[in-house]
Amino acid sequence: MSFFSTRLEFLRGVGAQRGQLLGKELGLFTYGDLIQRYPFRYLDRTQFYNVVDLHEDLPYVQVKGILRNRQLVGEGPKQRLTATLSDASGDLDLVWFKGIKWMQQIVQNQKEYILFGKPTMFNGRPQMAHPELEEVTEAKAGQSFLQPVYNTSEKLKNYHRVDSKAIMRMVADLLKIALPHVTETLSPALVEQYALMGKAQAMQQIHFPQNPDLLAAARFRLKFEELFYIQLKLLRQKDQRKVTLAGQIFNQVPTLVDFYNNHLSFDLTGAQKRVIHDIYKDFCAGQQMNRLLQGDVGSGKTIVAFIAMLMAADNGAQSCLMAPTEILADQHYQGLKVYADALGIHLGKLTGSTRTAQRRVLHEELRNGTMHMLVGTHALLEDVVQFRNLGLTIMDEQHRFGVAQRSKLWQKNPHVIPHVLVMTATPIPRTLAMTLYGDLDVSVIDELPAGRKPIVTVHRYDANRLKVFEFIRQQVLLGRQAYIVYPLIEESETLDYKDLTDGYESVTRAFPEMQISMVHGRMKPEEKDFEMARFVKKETQIMVATTVIEVGVNVPNSSVMVIESAERFGLSQLHQLRGRVGRGADQSYCILMSGFKLSKDARTRLETMVRTNNGFEIADIDLKLRGPGDLMGTQQSGVLDLLIADLAKDGRILSESRAAAQSLLAEDPELARPENGNIRHHIDSLPATAVNWSRIS
Repeated sequence: MSFFSTRLEFLRGVGAQRGQLLGKELGLFTYGDLIQRYPFRYLDRTQFYNVVDLHEDLPYVQVKGILRNRQLVGEGPKQRLTATLSDASGDLDLVWFKGIKWMQQIVQNQKEYILFGKPTMFNGRPQMAHPELEEVTEAKAGQSFLQPVYNTSEKLKNYHRVDSKAIMRMVADLLKIALPHVTETLSPALVEQYALMGKAQAMQQIHFPQNPDLLAAARFRLKFEELFYIQLKLLRQKDQRKVTLAGQIFNQVPTLVDFYNNHLSFDLTGAQKRVIHDIYKDFCAGQQMNRLLQGDVGSGKTIVAFIAMLMAADNGAQSCLMAPTEILADQHYQGLKVYADALGIHLGKLTGSTRTAQRRVLHEELRNGTMHMLVGTHALLEDVVQFRNLGLTIMDEQHRFGVAQRSKLWQKNPHVIPHVLVMTATPIPRTLAMTLYGDLDVSVIDELPAGRKPIVTVHRYDANRLKVFEFIRQQVLLGRQAYIVYPLIEESETLDYKDLTDGYESVTRAFPEMQISMVHGRMKPEEKDFEMARFVKKETQIMVATTVIEVGVNVPNSSVMVIESAERFGLSQLHQLRGRVGRGADQSYCILMSGFKLSKDARTRLETMVRTNNGFEIADIDLKLRGPGDLMGTQQSGVLDLLIADLAKDGRILSESRAAAQSLLAEDPELARPENGNIRHHIDSLPATAVNWSRIS
């Protein structure tokens, strides 16, 4: 057993009960867990303030002076201990409401103390309540340091006295015995190239930094190492898969040439052509393709997917396209069937509502190979769905599908693993894509098809509602349709946001002459589909909905998107909702409605939406505002298990660490050279299930 696997209860001053609580409340079980529980901030105890300079906007500060006038004031529950600290510039009032008896023994008149606390103003005078204090002795006269602050839990703090300071003391005790066991995990070349602090010194300085410069160097070292090992792991997986997993070769493209020349009624954008070229190169390489295709809403990913499916069909292989909802699957099917029929390609559709008799025929056609392409939902995953030769699997809105579901599709060809194309209209920030999908090849469609007009986005306050309704009326009279999206289904006592049922009634009153649909997540799928279908057929002019339409139908005729209580939505969600309009040739509009009271973040989100239509810029700002935890439905501590790096802020370090990992693997793919022994040894010491390879094992 390694030193860092030692259970925490064996650390001086911890014991069995505390050890159990630290495990339960904070997930700290071993020496390794505790030493990698890095402080989340530091209190600056490097600077002493003069009393005259104190004001309540300051954070926790340090003051040195002579204590005077110590006295008990009041009686019973209102009793408090007060005193004054004087320095050359003035007097600071001190007060303690708790632990008075204990403080009376410690606090003495006419002695010099260092105080640390949050200054406030009371009756025009500076005051500190419950400051930390230490008597000035010769040894402590010039004391100055950055004090680490650790996350803890209410239960540990309130009932077991394990606050940040208690954790600080545990870490200090651990470091005394642990530092000789901290080994260097990076090669000498990397340490030199990136001017990195040594691992043991970094562990000491991250917890108890001597000054801000050493803290910055320790942080850079630990962040670089963490991101380097994540990238190393992903890049090795990618390389190994290319070596071990063969893929069918699709190099014959006669039908594709026919499609280009005779059936494609519009020009592809440069970005679409670039992606198709990437895919064709993958198909000719003889290894399994694993490609992530990112493209904003309406950028033309579906036609790229169809072209990839045509390449498979031209080489005797079948393909399937899986979408997260029946509506979306049906939309893909209807859009592609026109082309498939013209080319003599047999395209099928399989969803939960496909009838049994149709399924039997479809299953047989898949098995005997007469069906070339299949579009569907989760129904494609059923065991009874078997292909003659599945060569390509495509997943739309891939974050809606789990890894297990994806691998189930790959198993539909027992002889050679199918090529994989995963598509998303949710722009993924570059740093997150490099980390979550670093083992995939990434292609981006970053232009809109010709003729598409950018959506005009405006922010309006609730007071302008009548004008907004009048604008909707004018658009409908021009033959267009509108969405009005609400954040809640029913009124909430705790959240003052517009709700759907109330909204539906007010919209019905405002537009008595119009037909209105309502769609929300609590409706049965068939009810939802019925209302959506009415809107698609233009039987209703206005769709009142919740966010269920976020990933949904293509209605080129809808040109207005009104988002109520827009401050309630995240940036990427606002962008997704906006993408429901702007799909036709007409000018489209997105109107963000909100109250006057807006938080700073909410204002940033709305201003960003008004300023730009660029999904990738929006995703980067969203990452900075929200952090990576929320963004892809993955908790930072779950999928990534990050200890210190922050993908929202550490993009530069991530790029450097990825470049370092790529360069290392290019020169020494097996990490067999003696100079890379530290890296090899560190990886070998980790359990096979380790997610974050930078963890101390």
